[in-house]
Amino acid sequence: MGNDSDNSEAKSDAAASPQAQPSVRAGLAAIWKFAQGEHVNFALATGALVVSAVALYIAPLVPQSVFDTVVGNPENASRISHAVIDALGGIDRVRTSLWIPAAAMIGITIISGVAIHLKTRFAAGAAERIARRLRDRMYDHVQRLPPATLDALPSGDIVQRCTSDIETTRTFCANQAPEIGRAVLMLLVPLPIMLLLDWRMALASIVCVPAMLAFTAVHFRRMAPSFAAKEAAEGAMTTNVTENLTGIRTVRAFGRAAHENARFAKSSAAFRDADARLFRLFAGFWAKSDLICFLQQVVVVGLGAWLLSRGALELGAYFYFLTVVAMFIWPVRMLGRMVVEAGKALAAVSRLEEILARVEERDLDPSAETAEPLEQVASGLALRFDDVRFAYRDGPLVLDGISFELAAGQTLGLVGPSGAGKTTIVQLLLRFYEPDSGAIEVDGRPLKHIPRASIRSVVGTVLQQPFLYSQKLRDNIRAGVRAAHAGDEAVIASACVACVHDAIQGFPEGYDTVVGEKGMTLSGGQRQRVAIARALIAEPRLLVLDDALSAVDADTETSILSALRARKSTQTKIIVAHRLSAVMDADLILVLDEGRILERGTHTELIAHTGLYRTLWEIQSHGDAELNKALEESDV
Repeated sequence: MGNDSDNSEAKSDAAASPQAQPSVRAGLAAIWKFAQGEHVNFALATGALVVSAVALYIAPLVPQSVFDTVVGNPENASRISHAVIDALGGIDRVRTSLWIPAAAMIGITIISGVAIHLKTRFAAGAAERIARRLRDRMYDHVQRLPPATLDALPSGDIVQRCTSDIETTRTFCANQAPEIGRAVLMLLVPLPIMLLLDWRMALASIVCVPAMLAFTAVHFRRMAPSFAAKEAAEGAMTTNVTENLTGIRTVRAFGRAAHENARFAKSSAAFRDADARLFRLFAGFWAKSDLICFLQQVVVVGLGAWLLSRGALELGAYFYFLTVVAMFIWPVRMLGRMVVEAGKALAAVSRLEEILARVEERDLDPSAETAEPLEQVASGLALRFDDVRFAYRDGPLVLDGISFELAAGQTLGLVGPSGAGKTTIVQLLLRFYEPDSGAIEVDGRPLKHIPRASIRSVVGTVLQQPFLYSQKLRDNIRAGVRAAHAGDEAVIASACVACVHDAIQGFPEGYDTVVGEKGMTLSGGQRQRVAIARALIAEPRLLVLDDALSAVDADTETSILSALRARKSTQTKIIVAHRLSAVMDADLILVLDEGRILERGTHTELIAHTGLYRTLWEIQSHGDAELNKALEESDV
């Protein structure tokens, strides 16, 4: 059995593993790509960080210089101390006006505070814009994914990626990334100053830093898989909640509340265990990093005290080193925290990239040179299936050698037991999936040459379980692209054909009635008829009723079908039904079972010969007769 290239690509894409081990290089590259258009803002935030770091380290130089030059012996002071005092007006002026160094420290601190504010403003603003673009891009991308891909991805996991993972990325861009830069600057900026003051104390001040950085790198490698595991566990838990809320009526109808509670408790426990493992790793990291920081301060205090006792170090310089080592050792320690936190961001980015890398439907469409879009004309569509075979994701064949032709304006009836392949024919026609072999033609053109948007724009589809938006009935009826600006007259006309106008008029707010989520405030028959009106208002060239009359009574079904025949004789129709009365007037009826066509012909031809169709007709006719007899007797 051969494979269509588009279909094989979609299937392999859908079968890809939903979890991937995050790569640091790939994650950083993805973040850089997501930040397109915001690089200047991050550069400005970095510049503000540089100003802040420099100001923070210049501020302690002022009292240090005063101690060593003004209060102490100027001859033993360093050149940098003399430079600071000269900048403040000289030794004599500072000695008589000690408010000058105090004012200088206040001014430097204000500059640092303003720089920190600017850093936060630039970084946070850029991060918010990145998050918004990511949300919009993810939502748009998910809307365009092939159904085969969406079939392989739990809806809760997709929600998790579009919300929590994007928020994690935003937090990293707004907080962790700038703070990593700040920690690096806090370490690098004071080195030249410390070396100028005393090279021995400078080396002592950074002796434990390599150990801290090495420890952080090792710990990060250990924690990265745990972050990915936590994200996966949270996604599974979200999927559980989403699935349960979607099927809440089924859960209650079958008394599965206890089972679902146990199922959720299991996924919640898995998330708790993943989170607990991270906390244990964090606890070990904080304890060991605190010890390294403490040892670093002990080294500086001890060496400085020894040099000071021997007269080899000035008091002001000792004060400066004590201040500076406290200023940069804790940011370096926090650098470890931020790098570890970055693991979560990299895991989130990896999950986002995995979805964004999936092939969209439009990428599977034919090129502009080979595309043959359909025209928006008044005539119906001509259809041809030639030996079509199809299986879902390498499963058993759902369609096995389906062949038929339908002229424009004719009606095709598809009947047969559940699982016979009736709905699959519709899905292939709408290019939700591609056939594994065989050919489908529409108006004499290969369907694979027709863009998906083009074929769907001329087809109006009504499913057995139609989806309605939590909006006004009027807006639900004109929800299609072609009907978005339809007037009230067209809305009412479509509702009348669908036999739902009177029901809508019976609501207190009429067409302005807002239906609940998925239309659950309407009955099943009302939802189906509103969906039929939505399909009709666009005046499609092909109308597909996929068991769309199953929830209406026989009289309403007859009224709708009669109105459809009278409304537009040139419209091609495909009616999928279990009730044979819905297809008895079709120009061609296909009886399917296990993906094969068992019988074909008109209603008259099929009941004239022994077969599945005749058997079903006799069963349904006998059942209707018994029901009518019972109703007549009850009236008597």
